[in-house]
Amino acid sequence: MLRDAGREENDPRGGSVPELDSGATAWILTSAALVLLMTPGLALFYGGMTRSKSVLNMMMMSFGAIGLVSLLWVFYGYSIAFSGDLGGITGDLSAAGLRGMLESGTEGGIPDLLFAGFQLMFAVITVALISGAIADRAKFGPWLLFAGLWATLVYFPVAHWVWGGGWIGELGVLDFAGGTAVHINAGAAALALALVLGKRVGWPKDKFKPHNLPMVLLGAGLLWFGWFGFNAGSAGAADGAAAVSLINTQVATAAAVLGWIVVEWIRDGKPTTLGAASGAIAGLVGITPACAFLEPLGAIALGVIAGAVCALAVGLKYRFKYDDSLDVVAVHMVGGIIGSLLIGFLAIEVLAGEGNDGLLYGGGIALLGKQAVGVIAVLIYSFVVAYLIGFVIEKTIGFRASADAEVEGIDNAEHAESAYEFSSTGGGGGAFAAAGIAPSAAPKTEPTGPVSEKVAG
Repeated sequence: MLRDAGREENDPRGGSVPELDSGATAWILTSAALVLLMTPGLALFYGGMTRSKSVLNMMMMSFGAIGLVSLLWVFYGYSIAFSGDLGGITGDLSAAGLRGMLESGTEGGIPDLLFAGFQLMFAVITVALISGAIADRAKFGPWLLFAGLWATLVYFPVAHWVWGGGWIGELGVLDFAGGTAVHINAGAAALALALVLGKRVGWPKDKFKPHNLPMVLLGAGLLWFGWFGFNAGSAGAADGAAAVSLINTQVATAAAVLGWIVVEWIRDGKPTTLGAASGAIAGLVGITPACAFLEPLGAIALGVIAGAVCALAVGLKYRFKYDDSLDVVAVHMVGGIIGSLLIGFLAIEVLAGEGNDGLLYGGGIALLGKQAVGVIAVLIYSFVVAYLIGFVIEKTIGFRASADAEVEGIDNAEHAESAYEFSSTGGGGGAFAAAGIAPSAAPKTEPTGPVSEKVAG
């Protein structure tokens, strides 16, 4: 997450402030909106993959994250992540409530308040990503409690470690847009919650097929679209780094789609739409930390590897008997690890900075070692803290829905709603119901015209 020094102009109050770059500002405003769109896109992606009786609960977890994390970010989240530095571990509270930022000028050519807003969207989707691992069986209230605690204790400090002047960034770990801070972070927490809540009723014997694959594809498309703001926007300007990030994001994702469906084709005999959508997300995840540090051919190689390996990683939950409902671990944790580590092999110095050539470009092992340290540190910290938070919630107020609610439909149990209402369909029942007329009392008419004549014949 880069912020370059902006040009300076005279400040009438004395001294100088960086000059506002209107082009960069416009691009980051657009990128922030694109990243926000990713969370509703995620809601569609996850919602389509669940059963019809739990789709609303699944989507509500994403929308709940938007509401809760947005407020926490203003109250203290941004300050913990990006203000000051306390021992490389966390920021201070000097910017709590975003105090002072209305008059703070610009850094890197964009207003500080805009940078805070852009980073807010990252915090929102990172929390929402976790929810896919516990689809079909989590209460909504405890989920919000978990989301708030995890964001406070894990995401905000880890964002500081990686981008806010903390120890991971200072070590020299490269993470352009969130391989460690977003995807490994969320994936490790997802694994922890899957273990805390346990298996769904009937898993793995029941297949739990997606109820709406067109919805899954629509969600994946919106995520892909929004991801250009996620990655290219992380350049902090409309510049060459943004251009490299954009093209690498596209080609890596395209390669991952093919990598995933080829694995399916060989293993199962058929490529699937679910596989294509999942492969796209795996590619997007994999290229996120590396998008500004690779040439396009390296991005294609990364995408193929991410798509194929993540497709194979889905089987880990059956081998190790953890019920990760929507494969958050296989796609986000594994994909984030792949992307972060492959920087150590595929980075090129002209993009990644002096001394940061990957192994395949003549560099040494130092960069790969740093990447591994960042991966392991975030994975362990997020997993342990998420497990403890989830365990305490489950043992106190209860995190998992009852077996009856799970079987009958968690949407109704948690939200008193159903995603699809079929009782009024057919025979004009919906129109009669709206008029207060029982379908049985509706006037009956005989068919006329060519159709009736064919039936009579």
